[in-house]
Amino acid sequence: FFQKTLTAVKNWFTLFGWSKGQNPISIPYSLRRDVCKVQKTSSQEKVFKQDLGKDTKTVYDMLLHLSGQLVPGVTANQSLPRDPVERMLRLHYQHSSLLAFLKSQGAYLPHVMPEFLLEPDDYKKWIKVQTALKVDVKSSDIFSNNHVFILEDSVFETMSKRAWTDVLLQVYKVFVLAHVSSRKISDPSSLESVQNMPRIKSEPLSSNIYSSYERTILTWLNKHYEKNRKTVWKDCKKGEVPPMRWIVNFDQDLLDSLVLAAQLASYCPYLIATHFVRMYTKPRTSEQFLHNSLILVNAMHAVSLAIDIEV
Repeated sequence: FFQKTLTAVKNWFTLFGWSKGQNPISIPYSLRRDVCKVQKTSSQEKVFKQDLGKDTKTVYDMLLHLSGQLVPGVTANQSLPRDPVERMLRLHYQHSSLLAFLKSQGAYLPHVMPEFLLEPDDYKKWIKVQTALKVDVKSSDIFSNNHVFILEDSVFETMSKRAWTDVLLQVYKVFVLAHVSSRKISDPSSLESVQNMPRIKSEPLSSNIYSSYERTILTWLNKHYEKNRKTVWKDCKKGEVPPMRWIVNFDQDLLDSLVLAAQLASYCPYLIATHFVRMYTKPRTSEQFLHNSLILVNAMHAVSLAIDIEV
């Protein structure tokens, strides 16, 4: 599950996280490596350009594009000191500023420490500097003493990958998902078509699982599914019109692909005759679920919505 989440995050930010088009990323490697341009002497300038490239983009460029704001204390094209320890300390400060900035925007990252966002070598320097200031610090697989965590190499890589993934997920939450409109449904015909459906409450404290923005998406899914199910599948070749349902989650309720097909049909009705009429409206076997998924994926390919989709 975590690997699928990481892949989805990587694909979205590669395609949409940057100005001037796509910018391939790897989590956590390119985010850690390209975090800042390092000061070099003139004799090293060619090596620097060859390694990073003149158009290298950092996580701060991404945040500027998505939020329109610079992280306080971090300027565009920030340079780092040449001394390895000073460089590491500067990076740690920048990561602290990044986390503080995201938290001030509503991100939830209490488990992410700035040192988890460092390169492995910089993390080791950080631990060396911190432990030099303490007495009787014992190394172990994972050890905490006054918020200093000493991790083995493999454990650190796992922690760093998770930390960067969570940072990007929270960036998406506060700067992308927050822009989802929460306007009330005003179309009388739409209200009539879903009047018998239970309402999903939008109040912030009405759910301890989904945010108000995620519940807005659930409302959108319910609206379009109920509005379109009788239209999309009125001539279905694989069964009857699918029954009314209440969509309350993003996993079980979307497994049969019918809900997502109804959303796509709202904006691309020409796909109904070519694709969606061939779906099973009451799938029961794994083969029927796969059949529906393949049709949905093919429909997305047909309208160029395939973002590295796999079945």
